[in-house]
Amino acid sequence: MAWLEREFIAVPDNRKNQLVYKWPDANIRRFSRVIVNSGEVALFVHTGQVAGLMTPGKHRVDATELPGLGALLDVLSGGNAYRAELYFVGTREYPGNKFGGRLDDIVDPRSEQIVTLRVFGEYALTVRDPAALVTGLIGTVDLADPDQVTAWCSELLLRSMRIAVTSGITKGRWPVLGLSAHMPEIDTEVLSVTNQQLRRYGLLITRMGNFDINLAPEDADRLKRLAKDTRYIELAGGFGQYAAGELALGAGQGMAHGGDSALGGAFLGAGLGLGAVHQQLAAQPRHSPAGDAMGRQHTVACARCRAVHPAATSFCTSCGERLSAERRCTGCGADLPADVRFCGTCGTRSTGG
Repeated sequence: MAWLEREFIAVPDNRKNQLVYKWPDANIRRFSRVIVNSGEVALFVHTGQVAGLMTPGKHRVDATELPGLGALLDVLSGGNAYRAELYFVGTREYPGNKFGGRLDDIVDPRSEQIVTLRVFGEYALTVRDPAALVTGLIGTVDLADPDQVTAWCSELLLRSMRIAVTSGITKGRWPVLGLSAHMPEIDTEVLSVTNQQLRRYGLLITRMGNFDINLAPEDADRLKRLAKDTRYIELAGGFGQYAAGELALGAGQGMAHGGDSALGGAFLGAGLGLGAVHQQLAAQPRHSPAGDAMGRQHTVACARCRAVHPAATSFCTSCGERLSAERRCTGCGADLPADVRFCGTCGTRSTGG
């Protein structure tokens, strides 16, 4: 059986950076040589149980060296093979694992706005119990796929971060705007929650790096505008004063770009004090003193040229004749308005008509 000793089993060079590598053949020949490199261990697994473990070095596959393999001889191969799965598990630190995505829709306690939080970053992963990793994940993920283990860890980390961050914000410990100032606290709490769940799978996230929690762009802009407006209202002393100031600012910008001057002046007046303008308008008389109750203007006609003038005019601006607002009917003596040609009492034609 010396020819069987020439078979060597080891992790291929292009797979040495994998966290878990599964040997493709489930029939491991007796007396094969297994090469376990530094920073990894090898495990024989049968029906979900670890039958043998090999540390870094060269090992001969035989029940003498690995007693757990004694009952796993393959009868079909004439007792020349062990029926078991062989896994190589790295024990060093694996940095640069990416994770990220949507955390949750959450109500900002300060603004009472619903916003969407997202996170993106990296983390470093290591195996603290290779046997627990292999037996715990068999049936959960495909250990032969190099990306599924880290993808599973990334998803678990994202779920843990969702719990920790949403809880911290809703309880008022962390603000939605300015979360970056609390990253050390978030890092510590998230790692604690995540590693509690990873411990039973023999995994440990040693550190996180270059991760950032942020808002969707439209939510960030909305909260910033709201925060600015709220602060300005506080400084102005109320919403009315703030609205007047915003109106004046908008009118000023419109005038600077060639807007209508009268309209701009009206807006500017409103901006400088809507209440003051209203009081000034209320103090003004509703009708002209020279008008009647309906607001119509009284006039007087020149007796010489019949030119019409406002009632308060003393001389005709056309011929210079002196105007008199007091006229009487020559028939009955009744007072006549300056612009009337017939007496309303007796019907006599006025001398100035």
